[in-house]
Amino acid sequence: MPLTPTSASAHLAAIDIGSNSFRLEIAQLQHGRYRRIAYLKETVRLGGGLDANGFLTEEAAQRGLDCLRRFAQRLQGFEAYQVRAVATQTLREARNRDAFLLRAEAALGFGIEVVSGREEARLIYAGVSFLQPGQARRLVIDIGGRSTEMIVGQGRKISAVESFKTGSVSLSMRWFPDGVFTEQRFRDAQVAAGAELEEALEPFAPSHWREALGSSGTAGAVSQILAAAGITDGTITPDGLRWCIAQCLVAGSIDKLTLPSLREDRKAIIGGGLALLYTLATHFGITELKPAKGALRQGVIVDLHERHAARRLARGGDLRDQTVAALQARFGVDTDQAARVKATASAMLRSAIPELAEAADNEVLLELGWACELHELGLMVSHHDHHRHSAYLMGHVDAPGFSQSQQRRIADLVLGQRGGLRKLETQLSNERFGWQVLALRLAVIKCHARTQVDIQALRLKREGKQARLRFLADWANSHPRTMHLLREEEEIWARQDAPRLMLIAA
Repeated sequence: MPLTPTSASAHLAAIDIGSNSFRLEIAQLQHGRYRRIAYLKETVRLGGGLDANGFLTEEAAQRGLDCLRRFAQRLQGFEAYQVRAVATQTLREARNRDAFLLRAEAALGFGIEVVSGREEARLIYAGVSFLQPGQARRLVIDIGGRSTEMIVGQGRKISAVESFKTGSVSLSMRWFPDGVFTEQRFRDAQVAAGAELEEALEPFAPSHWREALGSSGTAGAVSQILAAAGITDGTITPDGLRWCIAQCLVAGSIDKLTLPSLREDRKAIIGGGLALLYTLATHFGITELKPAKGALRQGVIVDLHERHAARRLARGGDLRDQTVAALQARFGVDTDQAARVKATASAMLRSAIPELAEAADNEVLLELGWACELHELGLMVSHHDHHRHSAYLMGHVDAPGFSQSQQRRIADLVLGQRGGLRKLETQLSNERFGWQVLALRLAVIKCHARTQVDIQALRLKREGKQARLRFLADWANSHPRTMHLLREEEEIWARQDAPRLMLIAA
């Protein structure tokens, strides 16, 4: 029997498209326990492939695509609901990221989400807190290739979270580009890192936490060096970091560096990593940084598992639902109207495309529902062109649980709720989006009076490239204003290739 989202035992896969390394982890969560099935890692150095204008070079892109093709071979047989791929700082920065993502998704065979820095930090903490449970207040630090995430939390709950645009790759490229180590270069790298991190001094001060954990590659590599050299038991300390930096200075260059257990693929970025770790230790009063068991990829799997559990048990545990409710409260959304529009739009989309109701991957319906719930965010700003304000807010607000990619899709839906369709010409080439935006627009029209509606009065059906909207003549006669708006809508869609709306009275 094929696995579905209702199967608690499903294998789940996370792909971490990082600035330095790409990682694939396959795992299973049962009865509160995390069991790794497989783990693959490749050093891709995607972050090293950003040119001076912020474009990802073709050479770096090819390294990434080749890696994703190898990952795809391991993921054969997996369904879309079992896999989540997330991209971090390099693709947040890359000006040609959309072009790369199209090729990357084709190579991997699954969608790829670009996550914001804060969402990356949230997922990192989800992985650490699940694999290394504890009730002490914690500072979790993750040094990536081009960003550093800092989180303070207790148990599974986060109290402070931030992401900073500095990492082991970016610092190494800037201050150690030729692989030569000098005292001045280490000082300069530390000053640059400190300038980036300075705004975090108060929210992440030692008074807010009792223990510090270092997640992911840089902290793990330095921990192994210190343990292998007998300097510490693997705990990262200021003295230990000074010892590592001194060894770099004695060697003088990467070519002559012989730190114990340091892999060849990490030598090129060790200078920036050490400078950043030492800056963090001295600026934030970290006397001991212990290596953490979890990281981003485990957090992605935990989050994916909890999403499925929330839908399976209908218990409202998906963080994205909580975020939507918080945004509605924050911006004073009329929740009754949002619920009417959501119920109407969802019924129309299910009627038009019945297979969606049974689909294992029902993100199409979920995204439509969230767009309906948030389509009037912008009324807080202005009634004039509120759909544009709503789309801007949805595309830029901090929204825990949502990736940047998903926020952009929902923002585009919200933008399309009214007015002409030319502004969405590119997005409408995607058939899924076309049907989503049509269902939303029809629901907004049907609910325009902001009173209770008969959801079944309008039935949407897909027949080839046509969208046939059926209704009873008696209903049309008793709703002349709604029919006027629907006829205008029919004219708007007549200029589209698909779907093309047709009104049909029964």
